[in-house]
Amino acid sequence: MSESKQKAIALKYNAEQDTAPVVIASGYGTVAENIIDIAEERGIPVYRDDSAASLLCMLAVGNSVPEELYEIVATIYSQILSTAAQLTEGKHLGYPDLEGAQRE
Repeated sequence: MSESKQKAIALKYNAEQDTAPVVIASGYGTVAENIIDIAEERGIPVYRDDSAASLLCMLAVGNSVPEELYEIVATIYSQILSTAAQLTEGKHLGYPDLEGAQRE
């Protein structure tokens, strides 16, 4: 049985320049861990979904996400926006800042 390696992909999207999100980094194992570490250090949201990562890691760096995968990317983006809204709402309600909270 083969060991499951961590997978990660980084996307960027600029509505003024890009027709679809673009793959800016992708990798497995140590490379994936580095992608995640860099994102977290820079405050970039990290969405963890092994199935989505498996599909998106098949794309080459520099390529746009194909139309067939738009729904997956939209789901990821929607979840990130929802989480951000919840965190913002929590700050407005006087809950402590979760910036230093332990991550899974």
